[in-house]
Amino acid sequence: MPDRTVRGGGSSRMSTVERPSTASDDLAAPVVVDPTGTALALDGVGVRFGGIRALSGVSFTVAPGEVMGLIGPNGAGKTTLFDAITGVRFPDEGRVFLGGRDVTRESPVARARWGLRRTFQRVQTFGWLTVEDNVLAALEWEGGGGGIFADLVAFPTRRSRERARRARVEQTLEVCGLTAVRGESAGSLPIGLARMVEVARAVVADPKVLVLDEPSSGLDEVEAARLGERIQALKAAGECAVVFVEHDIGFVMEQCDRIVVLDLGQVLATGSPVEIQQNAAVRAAYLGDA
Repeated sequence: MPDRTVRGGGSSRMSTVERPSTASDDLAAPVVVDPTGTALALDGVGVRFGGIRALSGVSFTVAPGEVMGLIGPNGAGKTTLFDAITGVRFPDEGRVFLGGRDVTRESPVARARWGLRRTFQRVQTFGWLTVEDNVLAALEWEGGGGGIFADLVAFPTRRSRERARRARVEQTLEVCGLTAVRGESAGSLPIGLARMVEVARAVVADPKVLVLDEPSSGLDEVEAARLGERIQALKAAGECAVVFVEHDIGFVMEQCDRIVVLDLGQVLATGSPVEIQQNAAVRAAYLGDA
């Protein structure tokens, strides 16, 4: 298999990552990973736990405005891959690019400030804060300028920035269906609403990449439909890439432009929802057909 150049971060190197063959492939085709112009790019990402390979040679790109689903059986490596993308765990091999920037060894905080936002499979709200304050917290890192002195004398610019932040929170609460519970503590909410609080907190800061872990779990039909509307609104805006792990295959097929199927830590197949549904290897490994 020939080498090919992978560019990014002002340097180049030769990559020999190959896509695993599937039942629909006669020959394994190379994955050419060029992070230029992408929202997210993975180049040959591998993660080991002792002698166990959780991920091996995972490569794909996600464009701004693209919605990508990540599916696979339990133990396929989906959560480990999300951890590598978001900086919770550094990969043992390969590279991760965010907006063309090599962030492989950058912290989750740095990645968040460069536009990466994540929700978790297990809801992680600030239970002691109100719903509104949970969402507002996602904007506090931006600051208001002028430091403590500006706070003490109430600079007009500080008041203006605070009004702008609260207006963004107000709009996000409305589109996420949370206005009616804005004053309630997040810890008192049922799981469906709590998940929407997480989503609202993730999208209020205009992310460049939104990573969602089981976002529809615990949602009723109305809440799931509202979540789908938020995902499609981000897609329509054309600036934010959305990547999500989801076991609700109907939701994945409805929302995604492209789907990556993981199996045993490797990419089994990549394609449109129709292509994935028709892929014999995917049906045998995951969708239930022999």
